[in-house]
Order: sequence, then structure tokens, then C-alpha cells
Amino acid sequence: MAVTNATIRAVNDLTVRWAGASAGGTVFSAAGVWPLLAFLADGATGRARGELAEAVGMPAEEAAGAARELLAAMGRMRGLDSALGLWTKRTLELRERWEAGLPLEAHGVLTGDVGVDKGALDAWAVKRTGGLIEEMPVQVTEDTEMVLASALALRTEWLSRFWERPLWPRTGPWQDRQLVGLRRSSEVLDRVGVADTPDGHVTELKVLGDNAIDVHLLLGEERMTPGQVLGAGVDLLARRRAVVPGDRLPYGEVGPGLRVGRVRSATPDPPILDVTAVAFDMSAKHDLLELHHVFGLTTARDASRGHFPDISASPLAIGSARQSAMAKFTALGFRAAAVTAIGAIGAGIPRLRWVTTRIDATFDRPFGFLAVHRHSRLVLASGWVTDPTECPEDPEYDEDF
Repeated sequence: MAVTNATIRAVNDLTVRWAGASAGGTVFSAAGVWPLLAFLADGATGRARGELAEAVGMPAEEAAGAARELLAAMGRMRGLDSALGLWTKRTLELRERWEAGLPLEAHGVLTGDVGVDKGALDAWAVKRTGGLIEEMPVQVTEDTEMVLASALALRTEWLSRFWERPLWPRTGPWQDRQLVGLRRSSEVLDRVGVADTPDGHVTELKVLGDNAIDVHLLLGEERMTPGQVLGAGVDLLARRRAVVPGDRLPYGEVGPGLRVGRVRSATPDPPILDVTAVAFDMSAKHDLLELHHVFGLTTARDASRGHFPDISASPLAIGSARQSAMAKFTALGFRAAAVTAIGAIGAGIPRLRWVTTRIDATFDRPFGFLAVHRHSRLVLASGWVTDPTECPEDPEYDEDF
């Protein structure tokens, strides 16, 4: 069964709320947290059940079914590996109905030996993410009765690669830093566009992957917060806001980092979109209990009583909730070098008879990104870039790159 629009909307809305509660450079995945909250909501009671249902954006009795659909849909997405894991102490008896709703291969055992259990959990994280995450973020103690975890790893290669060149931003917080710049040109103008939101204008650039996983770069006005910019990006995905595509933009400074101009050319060239961005490689660790109001875990933290009678007759409360995440944006493509020599002699000054349109899109100050499954519009990972990749001291960039 395909994942429903209601579930996609619920996951993406959690992305917006998480972004609104975040500050500084970060990367996170609401798609990794949402199924866990949904399964917990299904097994909770009282106020904890209501808070979790609000966090997942649907009635608690519907949450587990939606989580199963989401996990199944992610399992079919090209370029995405995902998994769910459950570990319990041998002495903890689970409710048959709740356990039966989890994937068959999910259930493992906690031995009570902290070192052994940590090693097994870390190995699972490494295996399920292809080594991108090296350890399970949750702390296992002698008091840990159950661990419920998810893992996802996505990879895509650009349909049209970038070329690396050093970049020195002239203004802004990255001024005078030598960064790994990524540049490319395209005749497809509608890959970029501008949206007018209540908080300000946002420029959106879609970088298409070869397996239907795309990355949307989002640059807002300088006064806008990360939550406002990423929230606008999710609104564009849901078509709650209109975006004016590049081929319909007027001339001039039309959006953040975006300029449309007329340039003279010696040949009748088609309109062109020139993109300048930066490479980045970032990671983050999140304590979800610090944002318990975002994830519906306020009451569930109270260890004076149990909150999940439909998971187990043994009283359970949430003692730890964390996420480790990483993202890396590069030229992502085949690199080659060639030497070509052409002998030429001067023949006078060329006549610039033609005029063409050129759009320059520049992401050279902090911006947001959304990694999106193209067909479902599900946001798989999100982040805010404040610390792009620096150039090495002696970069060996080929002149043809």
C-alpha cells in the first residue's frame, strides 16, 4: 500500500516544527523520528497518548498503521535504505498486538551487560547506514528495558554534475573565506524560482538526483530564521505557496541571491541558468527530550509511573531520545581531465549582435536544504548550512573544471 498524503503531510509538518525550534547549523531527519513516535502513540495511554498523537499529527489509533505504510514506502524508494529495530530485556513481556505491528526482523534482546548491548546496538547503526553513522545515539544503562530505533541512509548522484572552483564570498558571514565552490550552467530555467511568503522572499533551487531523490536549496532574506526558510520550503512542496519559475521572472534582482539579466553574445545562445553554491559536510546530535514539546514526550518522560500499557504490562517511561545525523553535499560526479590545444590568430573585435537572458543563482551565505523523494514529496532529511567546506591550502583545481 502506498503511503498516504496525510502521512507525508504529518511527517513534513514535524520537519517544520523541528526546524522552528532549532538554531544554528544543523541537520536532522523527521522521517527518522516520526515512525517511532507513531508506534509509541499506539501503545500509550492518558495524557502521554494525547501529546504523542498531537506530535504525529493524527489520532493515536491510526498512527501505527500509518507508520507501517511509511516504512514500507521508504523501503521501496531507490537510493534509500531504512530499517526499524526493537530491543528488550528478556524479562519484559510485550503485548502481542503491539509487537505484531512491528516488522518481523525488528526484535532483538538486551542482555543487561551494558558493554555488550552497546556494541550490538552500535553495530546495527553502522550496518543499517552503511557506516555513515558509527554508533547508536541512545545511552543504554542497566535500567534500560527497551530500545526502539530507526535508521535511514540515502544517496543520490546529480543528473547534471557541478564543477569545483574556489569561492571567496564578497559579503556576508562567509566573507573572505576560501570555500569549495560548486558551479554549473543549465538551459533549464525552471529549476530555480522565487516564492513570496509572509516572512519574506525565498529562492528555491532544485538539484535533481538520478534516483528520484532531489535536494532543494533554500535561500531566504537575510533577516529570516532557519525555521521560516525551511518552513517555506515545505509549503512549496505541499503547494501551499506558489513559486515563480525562472523562465517567468522579470529582469533585475528578483529574489535572495538571484539576478536575471540581459547579456550580449557573439552567438545566438539560449537563455542560461548559472548556479553557484558551496560544498558542505556536516553532522549533528540531537537530544529530543530537550525539545519534548515538539515530539510529544513531555508526559512520557515522567518515570514515576508507566505510560505505555498497550506496549507492556510492565510500567514504561521514556528515559532517553536522541538522533545523530549527517549530510554531505559535493560535486558528486565523474571527474576527468584533458589537454586540448588550438592555434588561433587575431581577427579583429567580434560584433556582439545577439542578446540573451542569464539567471545567476548564488548561495554564498547560510541557507537551508531539504532532501526530498521526488514523487511522494516526502522530506527525508533537512538542515541549515552555516559552515561550508573550506578549500585546502593548495587546491589542485584543473583550469577546465
